[in-house]
Amino acid sequence: MLRAVIFDMDGVIVDSEPIHFEVDKRVLKKCGIIADDEMLFPYVGVSNPDMWKDLKGKHELPMSVDELMALQSELKLQALNEFGLEAIDGIKELLADLKHNDIAAAVASSSPRFFIETVLEITGIRAFFADVLSGEEVDRGKPYPDIFLKTAEMLGVSPEECIVIEDSEHGVKAALAAGMKCIGFANPNSGSQDLSMASSIVNSIRELDYEYLKRLPG
Repeated sequence: MLRAVIFDMDGVIVDSEPIHFEVDKRVLKKCGIIADDEMLFPYVGVSNPDMWKDLKGKHELPMSVDELMALQSELKLQALNEFGLEAIDGIKELLADLKHNDIAAAVASSSPRFFIETVLEITGIRAFFADVLSGEEVDRGKPYPDIFLKTAEMLGVSPEECIVIEDSEHGVKAALAAGMKCIGFANPNSGSQDLSMASSIVNSIRELDYEYLKRLPG
């Protein structure tokens, strides 16, 4: 029985991947590295500590992981004022439909909590979500299942009663590892992501409603 829907945020609730890419490029530029989208696509869905640890190792970045994350956070707040963020088409309608059918909604995102909360407030949808969890608040980020298992625990539901909506390969793997069904949202701004393991793949959030989710095959 479906009792909860867990949303990734970046690339599912808002089209914020371009913001992340722009900010990460600015951070890397300060470290003497000129990055492009292809370099950053593999980190879609990956937590910031894991991403910067990997990039620091590969490119011998002069800053510590903590310094890189602090600069990233500072630049992201600036970027939110530069880019007009709105919820992805169909998200508000889907959230209203879930609420009407007494299905709990939560956010489980690899982004920092301050960024998640700020985006949800800007888009006017924070009240729809019973819980919010950042990948930085669990021991292991996606593709490990920790963030989804903890979110289910916070909601008071079993993994089998949850459906996850994800736009990244890492996210799909994490959801399936948690024992949850997963819908892959093929967002072109998220780069070339292998969503083939998902229970279903959609090209628009408007394809989703309570009836669709209720019938989703295992």
